[in-house]
Amino acid sequence: MTAHVATTLRGILWWIRSVMGDLDYARYVEHTRRNHTDAPLLSEREFWRRRHAAADNNPGARCC
Repeated sequence: MTAHVATTLRGILWWIRSVMGDLDYARYVEHTRRNHTDAPLLSEREFWRRRHAAADNNPGARCC
């Protein structure tokens, strides 16, 4: 596999993971550690529980 193909595949995988929300918890942890150093981190389970509850309470422009 050439370097160009490998780079392209990594980019596609990153994009899919971003769209699906797979990277959201890692971003939350990074943001919290950088900007809210005194705040306790939520567990990944609690993070997703709160995120889904917020989406259910305020569906906004979701398609489904």
